[in-house]
Amino acid sequence: MPVNHVAIILDGNRRYAKKHNLPLYRGHEFGAQKVEKLFDWADELGIKELTLYSFSMQNFKRTKGEFNYLMKLFEIFFKKAIDKLKQNPKVQFNFIGRMNLFPKKIQTLAKELERKSKNNKTLKVNFAFGYGGREEIVDAVKQIVKKKIKNINEKIISDNLYLSSEPEIIIRTGGDQRTSNFLPWQSIYSEWFFLSKTWPDFKKLDLKKIVNQFNSRERRFGK
Repeated sequence: MPVNHVAIILDGNRRYAKKHNLPLYRGHEFGAQKVEKLFDWADELGIKELTLYSFSMQNFKRTKGEFNYLMKLFEIFFKKAIDKLKQNPKVQFNFIGRMNLFPKKIQTLAKELERKSKNNKTLKVNFAFGYGGREEIVDAVKQIVKKKIKNINEKIISDNLYLSSEPEIIIRTGGDQRTSNFLPWQSIYSEWFFLSKTWPDFKKLDLKKIVNQFNSRERRFGK
């Protein structure tokens, strides 16, 4: 059975660096390289949508030095992704979260990436960026109030979230077994997979095994 939507908490970059006696920030570079490979793996496995927890609301509490380093890394990654769209127009990029909190340069690149990839249909990639699940619900409520909608139901709330689609699979790397404010509304029937290995250690075989394990599970949806 094909899996349409996989979400991933990209955790463990700094632990990877520590394990390999590298400066802690360098782990993020290896993590970014693995994301590039992930796009190809998803395409090979027939996955149509990825949602990647790339920068949480809590990540804004990182030190100024690490924050600036991450912004430079994102800048390089986004510019590279824009260049790749010319030769390989497969991936459609989408950003979910409070993008207004980021430096203007990052916001501009994100909008350019969305605009230039909007007609691509092979794989949709949602970057959860400045994202928090509770914050998403708060922002949805604000939108509903602004629209003066009175007959509120689940569909109305879903339609006003950053992300309306629901992942079948959510993967968390890095060893922690918690959801960390990631997609609380959309994940009520997602199958969770917690891996001890860090994100830079993640391999195509890991993704393939998870998809196979998912297909062996019986999903009853409360019935």
